[in-house]
Amino acid sequence: MPVAVPHIVSDVMTAPAVTVGRDARFKELVRVMDERHVSAVPVVSGEGRVVGVVSEADLLPKEEFRDRELTRFERIQRRSDLTKAEGMTAEEVMSTPAVTVRPDDTLALAARRMAVHHVKRLLVVDDADRLRGVVSRGDLLKVFLRSGEDIEEEVRRTVVSYLFPMHAHAIHVSVGDGIVTLRGPVHDTSLIWVAERLVHGIEGVVGVESQLSGEDSRPVGTCPAE
Repeated sequence: MPVAVPHIVSDVMTAPAVTVGRDARFKELVRVMDERHVSAVPVVSGEGRVVGVVSEADLLPKEEFRDRELTRFERIQRRSDLTKAEGMTAEEVMSTPAVTVRPDDTLALAARRMAVHHVKRLLVVDDADRLRGVVSRGDLLKVFLRSGEDIEEEVRRTVVSYLFPMHAHAIHVSVGDGIVTLRGPVHDTSLIWVAERLVHGIEGVVGVESQLSGEDSRPVGTCPAE
């Protein structure tokens, strides 16, 4: 079966990524985020290896606890945030370990990792944990910008031509707003659900509308010609 080559993280990641060192001061962290219009920055060692990440959420405790008197229970419950509120450098406020992916990981794997760890971005590192880029939720959604023509070509090449070689010419494939519509006769109706599932798995596909039918089937209410 022809295999569709999935998009990988390196196809959509942002590189190079802005970084800071362990000793970056608090105000520098805020300035870098503001100037680069990012909500988080990777913290790297002198060799370029990722040691953590500082996000806006890591910096906010300093403002949140500025003039608050906490109860003993709150101090226990918010111990981590209180520690960050007192931090002065990236190393003291960063979250670690950073959630990472490899450049050749699939976008599906990256999306699952974001969901599991409840993060908005992933750091992209090589085998030596050196930073190669950053991939965000928005980056993963770029696959839905694929053109209808591109998706249609892949559907025909990897699904229709493989499952229905004898009827490929009679099957009509159209794509509108990411929704793939399949119409036409097929020799084996048991393969229709397979076709639908395979099309659903193609990157950039929003939905599938199947109007495939058996060779001898007729629309409901249609009478044979006299």
